[in-house]
Amino acid sequence: MKICIGLSGGVDSSVAAYLLKQQGYDVFALFMQNWHDTTGTLHGECEWEEDRSVAEMVARKIGIPFHFVDPSGIYRQKVVDYMFSEYEKGRTPNPDVLCNREIKFDAFLKAAVELGADVVATGHYCRKDSFVDASGREIFRILAGSDPNKDQSYFLCQLSQSQLSRAMFPIGDICKPEVRRIAHEAGLPSADKKDSQGICFVGKVDLPIFLQQKLAAKEGDVVEIFRDFYKGRPQPQNLAEMAEPIVYSPSDGRIAGRHIGAQYYTIGQRKGLNIGGHAEPIFIIANDMERNIIYVGEGKDHPGLYRPALKVLPSEIHWIRPDLAMSVGESRDYLVRIRYRQPLQKASLIMAEEGLYIKFDQPQRGITPGQFAAWYAEDGEMLGSGVINR
Repeated sequence: MKICIGLSGGVDSSVAAYLLKQQGYDVFALFMQNWHDTTGTLHGECEWEEDRSVAEMVARKIGIPFHFVDPSGIYRQKVVDYMFSEYEKGRTPNPDVLCNREIKFDAFLKAAVELGADVVATGHYCRKDSFVDASGREIFRILAGSDPNKDQSYFLCQLSQSQLSRAMFPIGDICKPEVRRIAHEAGLPSADKKDSQGICFVGKVDLPIFLQQKLAAKEGDVVEIFRDFYKGRPQPQNLAEMAEPIVYSPSDGRIAGRHIGAQYYTIGQRKGLNIGGHAEPIFIIANDMERNIIYVGEGKDHPGLYRPALKVLPSEIHWIRPDLAMSVGESRDYLVRIRYRQPLQKASLIMAEEGLYIKFDQPQRGITPGQFAAWYAEDGEMLGSGVINR
């Protein structure tokens, strides 16, 4: 079996490549450059060149062929343009999830296959296995990584059975400190390289500056909503109401400041508001794109930050395990997370004609439209995901 390792220049993919080579596989490395524009980035202009240089050194050290591919056109179309579109609507996308679905396990996979690969391996901290069902069909499963501090299964929540059939995760059952130890023992040039941060293949960015490439700045009011607003408010009477966010109006609070554009901010955000005079931090609880208003509340336990349920539209429901897809009227208990590294939360999934409702045992803080909700079985298998509607 011929394996293509997506070699990024980081320690995780380097150790994944090293382990595959040690196990006797026919391995080659493929480095991917997806982004050229440095507008809004917070690091050096040629960071990708350093990554490529380290990746090439790692490939030479291990003794595997090295190739280069530039799918930046597809990346801009499938990931970055999608980001701009979502932010323009007042939603907060997760580009890393889209990058894995559209680039690493699609465009990159196709390039790897053209070079003779049977499967693609990455340095993700997650696990994969499979079984054969009663009809003789092989069913692939994706499970949380063994390192609870580095589990990256969430980022793969949109993969399909076809994509999983060509995927390998060599370090999924290893903890990060052990990965570093292996890298040092093997003398890999990436052994001490810091983990990458920020947007997949773009890096850390000043988000407003980055988004201003396409979304023009437009000043508007920041309206503070006080806790008294919630006293005596009628409670949601049904599941549909529970999944709807509160709609505020300027008269519900007072103007506390100004912002540079509602599309640049996200639910739960506390930085970049520049609003003083409060004993506790200020958090964004809602945004109104039509009127260009941001609503904020004081304190991390502000009632406006919490909701008991969310909704996923039918077109946005994705089952990694299609054999387990729910029917209308069906209800199941699963474990759910709505952001990377969030501890799994107990919830009920209820399938209705108008979409999938997720009702949490405990109200959740910062449910954010555009992000992905992923659901897991008790054994750590990730079964599906969906885009949070509102």
